[in-house]
Amino acid sequence: MTTTVRLPLRLEQTLGRYCVEHRRSKSEVIIELLEQRFAGESTEKTPYELACEAGFLGSLNVDENTAGEAKARVKAAIARKHGRTTEE
Repeated sequence: MTTTVRLPLRLEQTLGRYCVEHRRSKSEVIIELLEQRFAGESTEKTPYELACEAGFLGSLNVDENTAGEAKARVKAAIARKHGRTTEE
């Protein structure tokens, strides 16, 4: 398929120099760049992958005592919410 694109003179000159230096055609370079551009968009990361990369998952070191305290606090909060008392 043929597509015509108008490039600013500066960009056209830069593309021409690049093609001469690397011995590649303008079409090859443009196709490669478009494939790179659109390949990145088609592989969107899941929220889980983004959270792992950001360090939100798997980054908390909790020992057994701290985990037990947190569990007790959650139980107490739930009991208070429902008007019950907890035995501790």
